Amino acid sequence: MNKLKESIINRHSVRAYSDKHIEDAKVAELQDIILKYNAASGLNMQLITDEPEAFNCFLAHYGKFRGVRNYIAMVGPKDQKEACGYYGERIVLAAQAMGLNTCWVGLSYKKVKQRYTIGNDEKLHLLIAIGYGTSQGVSHRSKSVADVTICKEEMPDWFKAGVEAALLAPTAMNQQKFRFELIGNKVKATTFPGFYTKIDLGIAKCHFEIGAEVDKSIWL
Repeated sequence: MNKLKESIINRHSVRAYSDKHIEDAKVAELQDIILKYNAASGLNMQLITDEPEAFNCFLAHYGKFRGVRNYIAMVGPKDQKEACGYYGERIVLAAQAMGLNTCWVGLSYKKVKQRYTIGNDEKLHLLIAIGYGTSQGVSHRSKSVADVTICKEEMPDWFKAGVEAALLAPTAMNQQKFRFELIGNKVKATTFPGFYTKIDLGIAKCHFEIGAEVDKSIWL
């Protein structure tokens, strides 16, 4: 099993973090990964370290976030929500392989604009908390493969493996509103309306590709 598949299985959302600093070598590796995915996507994702103020607010405390001092600011064009999910999750899985913990954060933070840059026609979509968790998190109840697929023929193993990986993807409020339809040897991915569902779809597509061992050419 490759490292990304291991990361999908082992990754759980973590909201409480220790005061252990992320090592310089890991910070540098994360920066390189972010630069690579920014170049590939046109996003402007930024790693912010040793900054406790974003999670020092009522919403963060209400959301049970503790000790968050490092995060990724998911900045990018306003219409690139799916790309934020897809490439942000690529970073999350790489961080998991490094021994770090993460959590996607939609609302439970305050903006600390002096710590990151937002260009014209860009917005801060959300944050990803990152660091050493006080635990490894726990798994959550998931829908079944049948709940999220349309497959008129016998389901091939690669498609099922992709969907199973997608069902391990984090989604806002654990809503899992994505659907995967097999059409010939291609896949159509869609989502229903809801909070952050376009970002969730990007995350799920990232997991699908890894689980099915396919690339972006699979999508209709």
